[in-house]
Amino acid sequence: MFFMDRSDAGRQLAHSLQHLAGAANLTVLGIPRGGVIVAAEVARALEAPLDVCTARKLSAPQQPELAMGAVAADGTLYLNDFIVAELDLPPQYIACLRDAQVREIKRREVLYRQGRPACPLEGHTVIVVDDGIATGATTIAALRAVRKARPSQLVLAVPVGPHETVSLLEGECDECLFLVAPEPFLAVGNFYDDFGQVSDEQVIAALSSAARRGAHLSGISGRGGA
Repeated sequence: MFFMDRSDAGRQLAHSLQHLAGAANLTVLGIPRGGVIVAAEVARALEAPLDVCTARKLSAPQQPELAMGAVAADGTLYLNDFIVAELDLPPQYIACLRDAQVREIKRREVLYRQGRPACPLEGHTVIVVDDGIATGATTIAALRAVRKARPSQLVLAVPVGPHETVSLLEGECDECLFLVAPEPFLAVGNFYDDFGQVSDEQVIAALSSAARRGAHLSGISGRGGA
């Protein structure tokens, strides 16, 4: 195994992201659920705010594991044109599925943030983190949504993903970091000793802990400059 668990993967990613430590307006975004646990370690090591960047896949009819695309919170839509063409789905079906997933994304983001506002992204160096990538559909939707917020630099940092997907994602961001990009690739979980399901409660706890740490650091900075 390359990673003991998601926290270990996050610490390894953080080590490879040290060149961004101290960057002005650095923000770390985790793709829920598992990506938030990885991102929490990156944010802690780089002393950066942590937030969510939620995207959900659009599953093919009768084939829930087949991603024909994905959508982000703002409605940013990515479709695999080849799969959509093969399925010959009407645009109305895709629009209905997209709208349903956007509603679910917004519900989850309200739950995860617990009343806190979303982190500002415009002009920031933004690191988008997930626990692993297979097809890349949700990651592309997430990156395109973040790009619309006009960050000064957009970085993707992921522990593991297939080599061909890495090539696809390099065009979606300014910097693309994968610790492991094997070929052949079977499943993300094969690279973790512990790849158990992450709960909403764990995501909430990670975000709340990061918010408390950020408030503490701001307080220390404020007292130091008084």
